Parts: sequence; structure tokens; C-alpha cells
Amino acid sequence: MKPLAADEKIAMVMLYTPNMLVRGEVVTKENLRVSIWLRTQGVPNYIHLIKPQVILFGGTPPKSLSYSEIFIPTAEVIGFHLAPPEQDPMDYDTTETNRMMQPMEVMIGSFLAKARIRISMQTDVATSLDVSRVSWLSVYDADISNPYLPQFNVRVPMLLVNPSHVSFGMA
Repeated sequence: MKPLAADEKIAMVMLYTPNMLVRGEVVTKENLRVSIWLRTQGVPNYIHLIKPQVILFGGTPPKSLSYSEIFIPTAEVIGFHLAPPEQDPMDYDTTETNRMMQPMEVMIGSFLAKARIRISMQTDVATSLDVSRVSWLSVYDADISNPYLPQFNVRVPMLLVNPSHVSFGMA
């Protein structure tokens, strides 16, 4: 890894693809809110992670791998968040009226996030998801688990999901 520039920082993140979980460090600009990085125009075609720990879900049991660096195609990423205990400020105004937090179960590959999405009080979930044209949707207060990894449980205040590659369940 090349030395950090004066305007760069390292952040520990976790990302999810349809068949793997990766935890590692990313180098970003100092003034960037990492939790919403994938929404910005400066996202590269490959997310470059340093010292990644990878869990592959292609067989039984899941396989763990380690590398010095890995390059994940950004188009393959379906979930992304800062690794706990790190967190950024929320990406919404808490005083905004006519909004509610809707409980959901979000299926992110083989992961299940019991979480909430923020929608208008003037509509329902189906309409909100249907008219939304975002590439990355914020999901809040997420408890993430995986039935193939019983010991895995991560709680994050916010994560980004690619709404065209995840499923939303209502209890």
C-alpha cells in the first residue's frame, strides 16, 4: 500500500455481495462520509480493500480467506457499511415531518437485516420502493445475521443497500 496523502484517511468497512462478505480497510478522502461513499460520483469501478477478511458462501461450510489487498467490482456490491463500532452521522434530518421508519427484513444475499427504512407517511412501502430511483438506499438500525454463520451478528446504525439486488420482507 502506498503511503496516505495528506487529504486521505483509512476506514474499516464491511461489504456484501451475492456470495461473500468482506471486511477490510478503504482509503478515502479525509472529508468524505464513508457511510454514504457509494452514493457519490467518485466511486471507482473496483472497491480496493486493504487487509481484507473474506467469507465465501459457495459451498458448505463457508470458506474464510485473507489477502493483503482485494479489488471487488462495485457493481457486485449489494450492501455496505462502516464496521462497528465506527459510525457517521445519519443521512437524514430528524426534524423532517411526514416521514416514518418502517420496520423491514432486508435480504442481502445470504444475510438478513432486521432494520428500518425511512419512507413518506403519505404512501405505503410498495409505492415508496416502486417510485424510488436511487442506486443506494439507506437502511437504519440494522441487526444483520446469517443462517449459515450462527455466531455472526452485527448491529449498525446505517447501511447502504442496492435496492435492485436485495429483497424487502414485512412481518
